[in-house]
Amino acid sequence: MEKLDLKDRKILYELDLDSRQSFRSIGRKVGLSKDVIASRVKKLQEKGIIKFISAEIDWDKLGYSYPRYYYKLQFITPEIKKEIIDCYTNYKHVRTVSSNHGSNDLCVIYSVKNLSEFYNTWGETYLNKYRDYFAKQLFSIITLVKLYKSTFLIEVNKSKNSERFKYNFGGSGKRVEIDNFDLQLLQLIATNARMPMVEIVKKMNSTAKTINNRIKNLIKQGVIQGFSICIDYSKIGYHYFKADVVLKDPKKLPDLIKIIEKNPNLITIQKAIGYVDVEFSFILKNADQLLKIMEELSTKLPNLIKDYTYFYHVDIHKFDTKPVKKI
Repeated sequence: MEKLDLKDRKILYELDLDSRQSFRSIGRKVGLSKDVIASRVKKLQEKGIIKFISAEIDWDKLGYSYPRYYYKLQFITPEIKKEIIDCYTNYKHVRTVSSNHGSNDLCVIYSVKNLSEFYNTWGETYLNKYRDYFAKQLFSIITLVKLYKSTFLIEVNKSKNSERFKYNFGGSGKRVEIDNFDLQLLQLIATNARMPMVEIVKKMNSTAKTINNRIKNLIKQGVIQGFSICIDYSKIGYHYFKADVVLKDPKKLPDLIKIIEKNPNLITIQKAIGYVDVEFSFILKNADQLLKIMEELSTKLPNLIKDYTYFYHVDIHKFDTKPVKKI
């Protein structure tokens, strides 16, 4: 595990808020020169703490849906599990594959424009190849993801802690039409949001003015919600925990959200068509922290949480934020 000082944690926090801001701007907030910021960011990347610098793309705006399966495995060997994971990671429509501990052993998230694309992949893998190894499967379709600032990385006062919301993915119902030039541009910056303009211009065979105008328009349309970083939290002593919650009275969900969104370790609230009422994601050091959070919620809102299950990521085998190459 890598130990970070407060300066590095502040750098990660600022990059998580806006990874395209200048190192000079970050330096003013952190109290370091731009050259020192650049050096520290490079070391964070070399250590694998920063996996990549991302453009946060709302694929719902472009007509994509997010079917998802949680699997509980049986009769499994390390060799068979690797074979299943490799099979899923090789599918172009599968965006996320993770091994988990808790309520499920494997999570597979798709990104598709029509359900036939999803069914073909699911049918080939589940029905034709590995059905006997899946003891249980839970299906849902993600409809809304609310993202929150990673305030757990730094010390913040309560007033700032109440302003944690970043942006939404999904939920608007509005679609945006883009051409293949925009799609190629999104391909380039999805996992390299700080790519130098001269390099983008060369790869796109275009001009800086055109590229800047296209990016500004994609932001205005809500296709690009922001710019952030993908952090390997396991390298700094944290894990991704997710609690799937069933409520006695779903109409009181806003009361629950009002409380939980102030928690500095909360990073997403998700809604889905499926088996639970709401999903909370946290970056925590251990399961005891999650259990304490859920106990506090039950104390503040008695008889509201009917049931919940949880899991945490043991390993993330695939996390692909890039679009398919052609619309």
